[in-house]
This record gives sequence, C-alpha cells and structure tokens, in this order.
Amino acid sequence: MNIQRWITRREPNWQRLDALLKQVEKKGLKSARAGEIRELASLYRSVAADLARAQTQQIGQTLIQSLQILTTRGYTQIYQGSRRQEWRAALEFYRWGLPLVVQQTFPYIALATGLFLLGGVVGWWYAWQDPTFMSLVVPQRLISQVRDEHKLWMGSIVGVEPLASSSIMINNLSVSFGAVAGGITAGFYTTYLMVFNGLLIGAVGTLVGQNNLAYPFWAFVFPHGALELPAIFFAGGAGLLLARAILFPGKYRRGDALKFYSFQAAQLVFGIVPMLIIAGTIEGFFSPNPNVPDPIKYLVGLGLFVFLVLYCNRKRS
Repeated sequence: MNIQRWITRREPNWQRLDALLKQVEKKGLKSARAGEIRELASLYRSVAADLARAQTQQIGQTLIQSLQILTTRGYTQIYQGSRRQEWRAALEFYRWGLPLVVQQTFPYIALATGLFLLGGVVGWWYAWQDPTFMSLVVPQRLISQVRDEHKLWMGSIVGVEPLASSSIMINNLSVSFGAVAGGITAGFYTTYLMVFNGLLIGAVGTLVGQNNLAYPFWAFVFPHGALELPAIFFAGGAGLLLARAILFPGKYRRGDALKFYSFQAAQLVFGIVPMLIIAGTIEGFFSPNPNVPDPIKYLVGLGLFVFLVLYCNRKRS
C-alpha cells in the first residue's frame, strides 16, 4: 500500500468529520441538519475503518493517535443520547482503551516510576546513615510511636474503617491530581512529588527496618500498594506528558501539542480513579485487619500486581 497516496485520498474525510464534530461540540447535535447527522455517522464509520487499517499497516503512531482522537470524539457525539451506549463506551475503554494508552505512554510512566524509586533509594540510604535525616521527612509522631512504643500506626484505622477509607481515597486522589496538574509547571512539581514520596517511603522503610517491624509494615502496604503506587506512577506519567507538550512540542505548535498530549493524560486520569478507589477500600478495610494473616496480605498484594501487569499488557487480537 502506498501510504502517502492513501493518506492524501482519505484526509478530506478526516477534515470533514473534524469540522462536523466541532460544530456539534459547540452547538449540540440538535444544531445539525438531518443530512449532516447522516453524513456524520457515515464519516465516523469510515474513519473508524481507516483507524483499523492504519493500525494493521503500522502507519505512523502520530497519525494513529490522531485518528483515535477523531473516532473517540465521533463516538461521543453520535451516542451521547444513549446512556446504555455510554456505559458500553466506558466498558470498552477499561477493556482495551486503558491498556492501550498505558502502552503508548509507558516511557513517561517509567520515568515517573524511576523518579519515585530514586527518591526511595536516596531516602533509605540517608536515613540509615544519618538519623537526623529521617526527622526531616517522616512526621515525628510516627517516629516516636515506632521507636518508643515499638508498634505501627495502622491500628488506628481499625474501628473507623469507613472514615479512614474515604480519607485515604481523598488523599491519594489529591496527590495523583497534583502530579497531573504539576505538568503545567514544566514537570517540576510532578518531579518533586514523585521524588518526595519516594524519599518518604524509603525513610519509613528504614524506620520500620531498624525497629524489627518491616515484615508487618510491608504486609500492610502490599495489598493496597499493588494498585495505589502504580496509579500514582500513571498520574506522574500524565503530568510528564503535559510537561513534554510545553517543553518539547516537536513538530506541533505548543497549543496543538498540549491538546494532543492532554488527551492521553486525561485517559490516564480516567483510568486511575477506579484504581485509587479500590486501593483506598483495601487500605481501609483489608490491609490493617489484624484477623488477616500477614502471608495472606502478601499473596493478595502480589496477585493484584500480577493481574495489573497482565491487564496493562493486553492487546486487542
């Protein structure tokens, strides 16, 4: 297939669909005439077929992503009147869309993960070498409880699970949204959040290790951390996508680059919200439960992480 000739032949349809979508996005579907609605539906099916062909022929990733955005916009406008179709679209996104966007944005997610791990290693090292460093990162109340009372702080959750769970969800969502919004600072705030949270977990790991509480501490962290930490890394990746648009727009104008990468960032945000809700529920009700043996908590955490990895590597056959 002559790719350039195919693009030249199909591009007028893409431009026409984009123009119709801009009209209905601005004024609503009711503003379109009957003929325009039929044309919109026909062009949507045509562009969806073009997207499938582009994916099969492995045409440039930029073109594929542009067609994905166009077909998503078309689907939203055509089926917006049907609640059932909206649910199907959401289900389809979680079945295939989220794994795809994770795969497409993996370098940014990996960079966010690397920043967190770097902070973790630095925090662990300095906390072992210099006891005063720990007090700069970890709240003094936690340090005193672990060192003086030789017990962890998770017991305070038991008995107030619903309140604790909702508070945990709100905190995790605020951290994640902060990491995403940090992209507009050219990624500096996103980087700070990733590194600081790594420093914190590294220093806390040293604290519990020095006081022989590492095994129950990580048993608490594993079940919810298997979803919570990847969700925060996804949020960091979304923030770095925005930073990429600001700092390195490439062949796009900066405004167009922001629109393009913001769409991927928004998809990641849409994906991490349920992850954080599930993680918050686990952290509130399961992780601190003294009736659940620690080995079971480790197994649950490992199982959730393996499931997440397999899910994110799904490919439509």
